[in-house]
Amino acid sequence: MLKEIEMRIGELADLTGVSTRSLRYYEQQGLLAPQRADNGYRAYDPLDAVRVTNIKELLDAGLTLEDVRPALEKGCLDAPLRQSPFCAEELDLATNRLATLDDRIAALQELRGRLAKHIDETVTTRPVVGED
Repeated sequence: MLKEIEMRIGELADLTGVSTRSLRYYEQQGLLAPQRADNGYRAYDPLDAVRVTNIKELLDAGLTLEDVRPALEKGCLDAPLRQSPFCAEELDLATNRLATLDDRIAALQELRGRLAKHIDETVTTRPVVGED
């Protein structure tokens, strides 16, 4: 038997600030499994709202859905993030993601330095084509 319908997709979207399109995508990706009413409408309960809010928070922090999946599967997203202990996987994923970003930033800064040096050398040592 279907548990009491707590929310429809639009209500969950309004409550969590996540678009209905994203909610359908989360379902497609296996991150949400709403019940279905007899009329086929999705039916969400309060736990779905908590999970969606946590997923949104982790995505906003810079993680990906694939990063979030292990924490969800272990039940780490079943309570508000700020009110529950963190899962080691969540911290490991965030730490690894940060290290990857730091590496990319360093590579881009190095590339920027080379390009700035090239521009400086070009402007100071070479004449402009077409100058009289």
